[in-house]
Amino acid sequence: MTTSPHRSPRSRGLRIGLLGSYGGFNIGDEAILQCVLSCLRTHRPRARLVVLSRGAEHTRAHQPMADEVVEWEGVPQKQVIDVLSGLDLLVLGGGGILYDGEARRYLKLVGAAQARGVRTFAYAIGAGPLHEPDDRAAVRSVLSAMDEVVVRDEESRLVLEEVGLERDLVVTADPALLLPPEPFTADMMRQEGVPADARLVGMSVREPGRAAEKLDEGDYHALLADVADFLVRRLDSHVVFMPMERHDVRHAHAVLSRMSAPDRGRILHSAYTPGQVLGLMSHLDLVVGMRLHFLIFAAVSGLPVLPLPYAGKVFDFARRLGAPALVGVAREQVGLLLAEVDRLWDEFPQRRVDLNTRVRTLRELAAETCARCGALLDEMDGTGHGSDQAETGDAAGIRDAALSASPGLHLLNQEAEDTAVHSHSAGREA
Repeated sequence: MTTSPHRSPRSRGLRIGLLGSYGGFNIGDEAILQCVLSCLRTHRPRARLVVLSRGAEHTRAHQPMADEVVEWEGVPQKQVIDVLSGLDLLVLGGGGILYDGEARRYLKLVGAAQARGVRTFAYAIGAGPLHEPDDRAAVRSVLSAMDEVVVRDEESRLVLEEVGLERDLVVTADPALLLPPEPFTADMMRQEGVPADARLVGMSVREPGRAAEKLDEGDYHALLADVADFLVRRLDSHVVFMPMERHDVRHAHAVLSRMSAPDRGRILHSAYTPGQVLGLMSHLDLVVGMRLHFLIFAAVSGLPVLPLPYAGKVFDFARRLGAPALVGVAREQVGLLLAEVDRLWDEFPQRRVDLNTRVRTLRELAAETCARCGALLDEMDGTGHGSDQAETGDAAGIRDAALSASPGLHLLNQEAEDTAVHSHSAGREA
């Protein structure tokens, strides 16, 4: 691919674009967008942040840090190219956007920006599966020309290397690990019909979709119903299903309908922000789930977590978390799965310190992506320090600022950990 020479940043301030699966379709993607916007705003308070969104109306309403929102699907191509041409930097991601059928769509815009001299940075992206020739060719061409490519997990690095991408890749962690929480209030719990005085297990299910095409719906619905019924009996608990995108609601109903104790299950139906979903974790005692960001929110909240791996990104997160090493979501695994969730509950008091240590490491890696993006901005300014950079200054300072920007992730310090142990102690003694 032929690219134009990089332009010098404008003295009036940088214009930074963000491109990803944004627009309200998925709570995890919205959490990522919020965290990337926060990173860029920390580094360049006076930059103009332009979000290229698949649902511009939703982004304008829910992402106040965005200065400008541009629809990029279903609009004339020239409009989007004009926006790209006016950028100084285009940030791709993060999240799992490079997979069959989608990768070429995103990378077409990145390539157009590169051809117009715009710097490009891949922000903790996820990749795979990538089997289609057009997507693989786009990955090799466009990512090779990016200023830096940061992936969020080892699985994505291996996928990109298998595609034939020959360049340095940096592995960090998902940006949403740095999301600040918002209250999930007692009124919200009452409105959803969730009992306030019961032990609560959070559960996340998802549709098969292109990222999990091999899932058999009947199998995994029955499997999760068995798990939910076991937890109801074993812990005398209620099960709270949290849809992370609209298609999840149907699958949560399918699981609930197969439970022998459906009266002990609740599906949350109202719309919540990513921060509120993170705040929901303060009401839960244990989490079992398929959706990656539901698992991330539980882990940073210090809860016992049982991932149900349906794709490489969930396998990778389970491994890095030290969670039980399951091999997928299949009906014949029900015995193994019930044994693992039982062991997880019993052993969690001993596992807590290790979990918190692993989560802290992951959050530091997530902050490293922010620091690397800031270093590129410094280079673009032609100085060791950005002309409008926040007072934290160097990369280490920005990384520390990113970590401290999540004040509600209280289980990552010993004092609050003791509080959490006390608050859940009655449940754990069972």
